[in-house]
Amino acid sequence: MQGFRLGSIFGFEIRIDLSWLLIFFLVLWTLSAGLFPANYPGLDNITYLGMGIVATLLFFASLLAHEISHSFVARSKGIPVEGITLFIFGGVSRTRVDASTPGDEFQIAIIGPVTSLILAALFALLWYIGHIAGWSVVVNGVTSYLASINLALAIFNMLPGFPLDGGRVFRSLLWKYTNNLKKATQIASTGGKWLGYLLIALGLLQMFGGAVIGGLWLILIGWFLYTAAEASYEEILLRTSLQGVRAREIMTPYPETVDANLTLQELVDKYFLSRRYQSFPVMADSQPIGMITLNQVRDIPRDEWTHRTVQETMIPTEQGLSANPEEPMPQILQKMQESGVRRVLVTQDGLLAGIITANDIANWLQRRREFGSVG
Repeated sequence: MQGFRLGSIFGFEIRIDLSWLLIFFLVLWTLSAGLFPANYPGLDNITYLGMGIVATLLFFASLLAHEISHSFVARSKGIPVEGITLFIFGGVSRTRVDASTPGDEFQIAIIGPVTSLILAALFALLWYIGHIAGWSVVVNGVTSYLASINLALAIFNMLPGFPLDGGRVFRSLLWKYTNNLKKATQIASTGGKWLGYLLIALGLLQMFGGAVIGGLWLILIGWFLYTAAEASYEEILLRTSLQGVRAREIMTPYPETVDANLTLQELVDKYFLSRRYQSFPVMADSQPIGMITLNQVRDIPRDEWTHRTVQETMIPTEQGLSANPEEPMPQILQKMQESGVRRVLVTQDGLLAGIITANDIANWLQRRREFGSVG
């Protein structure tokens, strides 16, 4: 996800995906121009806008609290948490690894809906106090909305469709019962896909009934849930297929390299324009020191290509780009995800032995399927 850094809370980096801006203004418009004027008539437009801004900000603060609770429990279980990203469909905690036991996954998943329920209760209590004390309808209207939206958030997240929190809770129970993470993920992901189908169907019904925006929103959420469930199961399949496989079994040995002192113009003219590769290992004194990709070069203004070198642009191997030939492939996958370039250099005794790319993994899996069908 692309976006910008908002700050840090309790050591967790908070990022805002650009898609979040769309949902922020959509929620603001729905509250200011629809919900609040309909429920509390007679107020001026500036008041409705103020209520909408406060309610929208506190709603997303509630979402952030929901995700922070996940991150706190994950960190307490020894799982590294890189941060939290808010995006169009809510928020996600960016963890480097998944839970290693059913119990850990259950606790990490369940805390989110519990946090939302606690927030719903707190806002409901504020609404009750305000109602008894005769607070302004402006305040009571906002607290009423926040109580109901947090309750809805808790209920929706507890639906047993992976990767929703409820789906993760469901998977943890299946995992505990079957002692088989792959089977548990398959069942929970199937639930997630069927839930996605249901939301899409409900969205279509709403659109035919005249509620075009609400129906379209349900369709988008259903599509997102379906694709996320499918991707989650495919990731588990990939990891289980690579269990016991070493880097040397998949790597492309002795790949073509480029010199660190080349200018970007020379790199483009001599390599990228005449080769089919999207990246090259970077060498200095016969030692691999990093990786240069086509996308990195594209991000550099062209007027800098003639004097900027490959070494000044590359991603250094210190950023998780190297592995040894005997390293397990699930560990390699983790490095590829963390580096963001989907490539890892395989080194032995300081020398370049090979490279592993996403294509190498895909080709290996294809060969395995072909030989498996023969055997």
